[in-house]
Amino acid sequence: MLISRGIGPLRRILSDVQRPAKSMKCLRNSGTWSYRCAAPPPSKATLYTAEAVGGFMWWWVLWHLWHEHEHITGEFEYPDPRKWTDEELGIPPDDED
Repeated sequence: MLISRGIGPLRRILSDVQRPAKSMKCLRNSGTWSYRCAAPPPSKATLYTAEAVGGFMWWWVLWHLWHEHEHITGEFEYPDPRKWTDEELGIPPDDED
């Protein structure tokens, strides 16, 4: 099953490797070559895939914040600090020298 799932991506990788590389020459100042040029724009498929993955990620985060908020807020109530004693806080008694 894993082999049948991997054939498509493997073909795409092999076809990308076998294609000749595009030259990335940038022309500036009447034909002088510059190696510092902007990257080519991404394809529409890349943009749509990025939007879909980003949308899924935000759905996942917001869904789990709504339904499992205890991961952030904690499971139990926060104790009332006014009910803590000096002994629990590690404060020595006033009459101790």
